[in-house]
Amino acid sequence: MKVDWGPLRAELALWRAERLSLGLWWRDDDATAPSVALDRLLALGAALGLPPHLAVIPQAAEPVLAQHLGREAVALVHGWAHQNYAPEGAKKAEFGHPRDEALQEAQKALARMTALFGASLLPMFVPPWNRIAPDITAGLSHLGYTALSTYTPRGAREVAGLVQINTHVDPIHWKAGGGLLAPETVVNSALATLIARRKGAQDTAEPLGFLTHHLVHDEEIWTFTRMFLSEMLDAGALPLNLLERKDDLP
Repeated sequence: MKVDWGPLRAELALWRAERLSLGLWWRDDDATAPSVALDRLLALGAALGLPPHLAVIPQAAEPVLAQHLGREAVALVHGWAHQNYAPEGAKKAEFGHPRDEALQEAQKALARMTALFGASLLPMFVPPWNRIAPDITAGLSHLGYTALSTYTPRGAREVAGLVQINTHVDPIHWKAGGGLLAPETVVNSALATLIARRKGAQDTAEPLGFLTHHLVHDEEIWTFTRMFLSEMLDAGALPLNLLERKDDLP
């Protein structure tokens, strides 16, 4: 795979010259059980020294998953059942619209994940399809959640008592039904985010989040994931384990 990393390398050189710090974290969604793909994800994270943060679907999670992960990954709460409740014509979402059962499901999700993963769980709520209604967000901290993660740069570090740490780079071409987006598209998207941060248009303190879905990866996605994360780390990005910083999230 040929990728022009030149512009990204040049931008990261400017970050180093200006003594700016860039945290890097990795979120992977939709885990429920051990699999060959999950083992590959964990092996890549170990090789890079960058632990994946697995957004696990609580209702479908198999108890053996917690034992399988050990300390190689951080568990997050990925909604409840990953079921679409969006009105007809709206984009998919499980928690994107007010529902009477929504907070009850979020509470059940945290209870089940805590029972399964214990100290390996970061009480971060990751709404399926990265969409959540403000009324639901407002109730999460009262249930015991401390953080929230969606997609696109955060507008503020805290929202409704939760630290928001989003993801920003997704290599999958969802609109085409899967596969790798054109590498230059992914690189240019990351580049635009970094430039905006360096110029003060976005929150420089928010870790850059790389988002994957191990169950749908093909070889090109695996290859690009390894290359992109390696480039970032080699250029000085700081690999983050958010669980280790649960009392002082960035």
